[in-house]
Amino acid sequence: MSEPKLPLWEVFIRSRNGLAHKHVGSLHAADAEMALQNARDVYTRRGEGLSIWVVPSSAIVASDPQEKDVLFEPTASKIYRHPTFYEVPEEVGHM
Repeated sequence: MSEPKLPLWEVFIRSRNGLAHKHVGSLHAADAEMALQNARDVYTRRGEGLSIWVVPSSAIVASDPQEKDVLFEPTASKIYRHPTFYEVPEEVGHM
């Protein structure tokens, strides 16, 4: 008899000294509350986290690395999006 499969969750932790959540791993859990508790137990044992996000893996949509040229090429033609496009006045000094 096979065990019922629990959904897979992706875990993101925001550390005390950072502003962005970072992906730290995955785990299986029956629901979001269990996923949060398990993530806390597994990924923040030393108190390194300030905030935890858990997201069902099935809810994540990602681009295909093989299609990077099609997805990111249009940005290369927009030079105004690159910092080298702008002239910095001398009065500004060092940035």
